[in-house]
Order: sequence, then structure tokens, then C-alpha cells
Amino acid sequence: MEDSILTAVLLPAALALIMVSLGLELTRADFARIVQQPRGVAIGLVNLAIISPLLAVAIAELFGLSPGLAVGLVLLGASPGGTMANLLTHFARGDTALSVTMTAISSLAAAITVPLFLSLASNHFDAQSLVGDVAMGGIVLRILLVTVVPVAVGMTIRARWPEWTHAARPFVSKIALGLFLLVVVGAVTAEHEKAIDNLADVAGAALALNVAAMTVSFTISKLARLDDRSATAISLELGVHNATLAIAVGASLATVLTIPAAVYALFMFITGCGFARLMYTRNMRAEAAAAATP
Repeated sequence: MEDSILTAVLLPAALALIMVSLGLELTRADFARIVQQPRGVAIGLVNLAIISPLLAVAIAELFGLSPGLAVGLVLLGASPGGTMANLLTHFARGDTALSVTMTAISSLAAAITVPLFLSLASNHFDAQSLVGDVAMGGIVLRILLVTVVPVAVGMTIRARWPEWTHAARPFVSKIALGLFLLVVVGAVTAEHEKAIDNLADVAGAALALNVAAMTVSFTISKLARLDDRSATAISLELGVHNATLAIAVGASLATVLTIPAAVYALFMFITGCGFARLMYTRNMRAEAAAAATP
């Protein structure tokens, strides 16, 4: 009963609150950047929607993961960027506006991309029994309810009560993060035996996906001649996924699907912070050089 309440009620509620906090940071102008910065947004979204899940498939094959863990890794790879990516991009002096725009759009697109790759992965790894006969329409509706709707609520609150929003955002963010940590710890504790049994297999694959995603996305960004600030935003968006969403969707189907996302969350903060620190120095030097140029 406790596990059922955790996965069916508390985890989706935590995710919804986090998405409301993201909505409090957004305005319609953020989505207008699709027109203003089409190349950066397009490259970032292609990386998120196609390259990241395909990397997850390749790494699951490379590490020989069991079907359940393989599908869970792809589910994580198909999940959008998270608000932590926005914060780390800001810390690294990257293009925060681009980061927020990618997070917002990819969160909305998750209603299509996550069920699509979940279905493809379950077929590819012969794990249909885990996903079962659950209709993709039900998963789409679930994702809409915990991502798109809360983001819209947050944006509406900001538009109607801007002064209250400005004062409440720090408090809401802390509450959302605290609730998320409590629920994830509870989920991991409830499944600690299964997580420990698979930790050795999943850890290597999760770390490989994290490093590969950031490396590939940064390389593609530079080949596309984006500046370092844009490349920083795109790389962190690919490296710091919305693990909460992957855990929430996975838990509603089979608990084994949550393990890759839970393990990945441990790595992504370490590597994400390290990359942000490295790019902070690089971006600061670029800013100083640009300021010194007549």
C-alpha cells in the first residue's frame, strides 16, 4: 500500500509541483525564441528528441543490459531536460534563455517523444511484458497531466500575479526540490534490494550515457558553429535529464524501469557540476575578451 501511494500519488505530485515551478520562470516570450534563435533551439531539440534516446539504445546494447534495465535507460534518455540544467547553465554563464526554452519545449514534446521511444524500446529489447498492454494514450495523458498542465498553470500564475510570483518562486523551488528528494529517497529505499542487485550493471551504462550525451551534443553544437554559451546550454540539457519524469512514468509500469533513472540522477549532478565549472571559466574568458574588443 505504501509503495502504491508513493508511486501513484506522491511522485507524480512532486513532479507536477516541480513543473509548476518551471512554469513560474516562463513567459510567452521564451517560446518566441524559437523564431529568434532557430538554429540553437533546433540543434538542442534534435539532440534531445533523437540523439539522446538513440545513444541510450546503443549504450544499453553495448553494456548488455537486461530488457527491463535497457528500456529504463531509453526511457531516461528520451526524457526532457530538467530545471537543474537551467540552474547549472546559469552558473556556467551559458545561454540560460536557450536552456529554459529547450526545457520548456522538450517538456511539452515529452507527451509524444517519451511514449514513442518507450514503445520502440520495449519492442526492440523484447520487453513488451513490462510495458504490457498499457495503451500509449494513457501514458500520453499521464505525462500531459504532470508536465504540460502544471507548466501552463505556472505560466498563468506568473502572468496574472507577477509580484506574488517574484516573491514566491524561491520558496516554491525549495519546496519542490525537497519533496522530490524525499520521494526519490523513498522510492530507492523501497526498491533498495533490486537497485543494489543491478547497480554494477546500471552504473557503467548510466555514466557512459551521461558523458556521451554531453560530449556528443557539445561537439555537434561546435560543428554547427554555435558559440560556447549556446553549446554549454545544449550540453547540460542533454546531460541533466528530468529523472523525476522517467521515474514517475517507469514506476507506473514496472519498478525495474525506474532503476536507470535513479542511478543516473546520482551521476548527472556530479558530472553536470564539473562541466558547468569548466565552462564557467571558459565562458568568462570569452566574455572578458569580447568586452575588451573595441
